[in-house]
Amino acid sequence: MTMLQYDTMPDDTIIAVGANLPRESGETAAMTCRWAVRQLACLPGMRVVATSRWYESAPVPPSGQPPYVNGVVRLSGQVDPAWLLARLHEIEAEAGRRRTVANAARPLDLDIISMGALVRLVPDPIVPHPRATVRAFVLLPLRDVMPDWRDPVSGQELAAFLPGVAGQEITPMSDPVRT
Repeated sequence: MTMLQYDTMPDDTIIAVGANLPRESGETAAMTCRWAVRQLACLPGMRVVATSRWYESAPVPPSGQPPYVNGVVRLSGQVDPAWLLARLHEIEAEAGRRRTVANAARPLDLDIISMGALVRLVPDPIVPHPRATVRAFVLLPLRDVMPDWRDPVSGQELAAFLPGVAGQEITPMSDPVRT
């Protein structure tokens, strides 16, 4: 039996995708997440290697908002982190995201989780994402696309962080998202 290898490569970039509001044009949060993957596939110098399954998760921190649709996309390619962040913000804006208050409900949220072994504290974006290892909605989808991922800061394997998020509300979506 041949096993797929998921070793972290220098050009692996992990993007978290999430949404909990429909777009103004009527697409559901799940449809918007799929649309975002297609937009990521069009980024110059990058290609989509894998997309996780989709999950439904409770907002973090708890807020009374609708549940989120979350997933992770593994990209290959080498780009500047600031350039990538600007492109992610453009995709979010095209989906109708308006930045108002922190942790507000949104039609799309794209976050850089990691870029290979890069550790970057300044300027923005901070890489790896400073809260990625404490969020089930990042770690479970990440396990789907790169189970051997290691945190570039601590060197710990993804599996080491899973017990810390065990109480967070998240379930795989049973119905495939159609767009």
